[in-house]
Amino acid sequence: MKRPASFKLAGQKIVPGSRHSIKVPAARLYNDTPMDLHAEVFHGVKPGPVLLVCAAIHGDELNGIEICRRLISQTDPLELTGTLIVVPVVNVFGFIQQSRYLPDRRDLNRCFPGSERGALGSRLAFLFNETLVQSATHIIDLHTGAIHRSNLPQIRVDTDNGEALKMAHAFNSPVILHSKERDGSLRSLATELGIPLILYEAGEALRFDYPAIKSGVIGVQNVMKSLKMLKGRRTRKKVTPVVAHRSAWIRNEHDGLVIPQVQLGQTIQKSQVIAETVSPHGDDLHPLRSPFNGIIIGISNIPVANEGEALFNVAQFDEDVFSDASSSVGVFSEAYDGKPV
Repeated sequence: MKRPASFKLAGQKIVPGSRHSIKVPAARLYNDTPMDLHAEVFHGVKPGPVLLVCAAIHGDELNGIEICRRLISQTDPLELTGTLIVVPVVNVFGFIQQSRYLPDRRDLNRCFPGSERGALGSRLAFLFNETLVQSATHIIDLHTGAIHRSNLPQIRVDTDNGEALKMAHAFNSPVILHSKERDGSLRSLATELGIPLILYEAGEALRFDYPAIKSGVIGVQNVMKSLKMLKGRRTRKKVTPVVAHRSAWIRNEHDGLVIPQVQLGQTIQKSQVIAETVSPHGDDLHPLRSPFNGIIIGISNIPVANEGEALFNVAQFDEDVFSDASSSVGVFSEAYDGKPV
């Protein structure tokens, strides 16, 4: 077997069978404290793919950071084919401030490919692109739901991209949601560069969701095994991923307190009562019914809502796959009990 050459990243050389920590100067705070993009690089003993795993493009999305930390602790470059690049925190500014955004309120995931002389977000996106993204052959981007919203573990991918869809199935999350790229996103940039990328969504911002973290670590390692970067078979669960080609939010129809009647990951049927809205004074109870069949993949955690506020994000399936989807996600909810793991 041919031994790989040294891997070069950010002007540094990583020899085969080794791990190297690389800090790329990104910017400085007001007090002149330097800010770095910090990457852990594992260069294997055999040539192969270059997988970039990154988290916290939105600085308050913490589950992906813990997935990266666990992945780093469990990876041995002497047992690796190809190269693994792990970046636990991309949006270092948002992470420090526990904020989704950059200091100028820009969303970093709308700034790609970036510009060397643009605004802060554009410069950080440019640096991440030039230094790390263009070094990869495959990418896994780790996210969570927004603040006060929880997401069922799911993969978002353009299902028309065959290589990315293979990665999505290998990850073995319960739901694969077809999703086109948004302008300025990392996924959009990866598509332009011809790099297959999948996006893992799970949990809530500013919170650790331990089942979602465990599922994420196993999922990344499953993808690595499917890419022949790791030996062994993929970890099998009772879950069979199902593909949804559309999703929609169900919105509140009345003002008041929201009493959910369903849970994250539950299958629902058209006309089923999924919540009740009541007055704080105890009168005027209004049932909220689902307008379609589907699986709840996102839920608002705030029990008060005005008319029109989004409460439940539902993945919709064709009738012939709805029962299979119900069985798959039902088993998933039983497999993870929510305890720290």
